[in-house]
Amino acid sequence: MASLKINANIVLFLLVSLLVGSSSAQLSTNFYSKSCPKLYQTVKSTVQSAIKKETRMGASLLRLFFHDCFVNGCDGSLLLDDTSSFTGEKRAAPNVNSARGFEVIDNIKSAVEKVCPGVVSCADVLAISARDSVVILGGPNWNVKLGRRDARTASQGAANSSIPSPTSNLNRLISSFSAVGLSTKDMVALSGAHTIGQARCTTFRARIYNETNNLDTSFAKTIQSNCPRNSGSGDNNLVPLDLQTPTKFNNNYFKNLVNKKGLLHSDQQLFNSGSADSIVTSYSNNPSSFSSDFVTAMIKMGDIRPLTGSNGEIRKNCRRRN
Repeated sequence: MASLKINANIVLFLLVSLLVGSSSAQLSTNFYSKSCPKLYQTVKSTVQSAIKKETRMGASLLRLFFHDCFVNGCDGSLLLDDTSSFTGEKRAAPNVNSARGFEVIDNIKSAVEKVCPGVVSCADVLAISARDSVVILGGPNWNVKLGRRDARTASQGAANSSIPSPTSNLNRLISSFSAVGLSTKDMVALSGAHTIGQARCTTFRARIYNETNNLDTSFAKTIQSNCPRNSGSGDNNLVPLDLQTPTKFNNNYFKNLVNKKGLLHSDQQLFNSGSADSIVTSYSNNPSSFSSDFVTAMIKMGDIRPLTGSNGEIRKNCRRRN
């Protein structure tokens, strides 16, 4: 009986592997080469305009892709507004008053619909926008795999449970990423996206006032000047995740961690006498190693449970089902 049970588990594992592999295998970098040849230039020009208007938007668009992929795969579910039949992901704890850039995605989708109506998914628009944001802010370039289709539903519960919080410890971070098929190295590399963007006072207040180990004192004092101790006061005040070069995609995030200047508790957990220390040290000393591993991890993240073939749909409006 025991051997039968083991064999059944092996069969189940192989089936799941085949299903995941088959859907991500259907993604390709030239998916729209004939059906929408102007796709890339259309997306990039809109992303460039948005970042020119507000530099922070690059980080916001990159984060949207991350928060979409971690919840039931890269299927554009994050973009759906609430309806009478389901509660969307926008008001989940990791996203409410935090996830932003939805109107930019709307603008990109509208521009894409003009050049090739009904062809490109919102999930793919998110994937390209994330890549373009990184490149525009000085980061590495890569060929984005495309061919995802859009989900017809969303899950606030899954968003609440799947997206790691800024108070996570290292083990929680490792397990959250592992749950979607990403390694510890992938996790550290993707965390390097915090080289750009800003965080709200509520997400790091406990760290800068209550933590003493692994926190540079002068750094904490600098941050405290823009984040009052008492809850309810200045909760939404913003501080760059990387004070040195907040709008440039580079490896300074890792240098900050080595110097005990990680803004979020979850950031500094990556360099806290744990299993990720050596990866952080490597990236702090070798920007090309970080760039290369970041690209690899972004492509892997983009492969998480995509809807392909006849699954899902190609939304006309990213906020609602057709």
